[in-house]
Amino acid sequence: LISQIIYVSATPSVYELKRSSQIAEQLIRPTGLVDPRIKIKPATRPVDDLLEEIKKRVEKSQRVLVTTLTKRMAEDLTAYLEDLEVRVRYLHSEVETLERSKILRELRLGQFDVLVGINLLREGLDLPEVSLVAILDADKEGFLRSETSLIQTAGRASRNVDGEVILYADEITSSIERALKETRRRRKIQLQYNRSHNITPKTIKKAILADIETYTADKYEKMAVGEEKTDYLPPSEVSRLVEVLKRNMRRAAENLEFERAAQFRDRIKELTKKSIINKNW
Repeated sequence: LISQIIYVSATPSVYELKRSSQIAEQLIRPTGLVDPRIKIKPATRPVDDLLEEIKKRVEKSQRVLVTTLTKRMAEDLTAYLEDLEVRVRYLHSEVETLERSKILRELRLGQFDVLVGINLLREGLDLPEVSLVAILDADKEGFLRSETSLIQTAGRASRNVDGEVILYADEITSSIERALKETRRRRKIQLQYNRSHNITPKTIKKAILADIETYTADKYEKMAVGEEKTDYLPPSEVSRLVEVLKRNMRRAAENLEFERAAQFRDRIKELTKKSIINKNW
């Protein structure tokens, strides 16, 4: 058996905390960014207030994440915002991984301003352009509104120096109270550290990678449905595409986006294998 192990978690549960003999916190970020400010606003007529908050961010070319409790609520909110000419998209569980990555990339590029979702925890979102996270029905106790979920969802705004979180709630639940207490504790430590070391917080600068199929999509969009676009590429084009994918893979690894890097790696292997087969023919 291994006698010495280090476990790393951004959101350890009660089980992990109880089983750990020694816990070390990492609260200080190299960028000087602190946990975002959290505001609580009434849950009555939240959409009108949310719309005003969205407009403020759009004027600054920043993005907004909105999380709801139900699919119906997310769909209705998205439709309502669209009617008001807000550039908004809805991210739901049926969206496949590559399409999900494409939507998040388009958000970062500013092709739309607001992303609505139900469970934004599992997306692994790292979006420096997001300056506001709005949590609707924050006072409805449950998995998506637990202390850990609230803290983790709020953290989606921690990559931007203007990061802010709004909880729309009519009452302060125990989960909200604990989440606020923990966030204030972290902010106090982070702000004190920044003052002591003369650190000025800066928004994270993160490259926006090209989509895997971007290179060939326009050129081969009219080709037969159901067939791989890359089947039509001459060897020289395949080589160029592989080089593009390699660069994107390295950038993804540098940004610690290892799942994304793995996607590029697998695509490179696939193209290389096809290229060898075609040469043998």
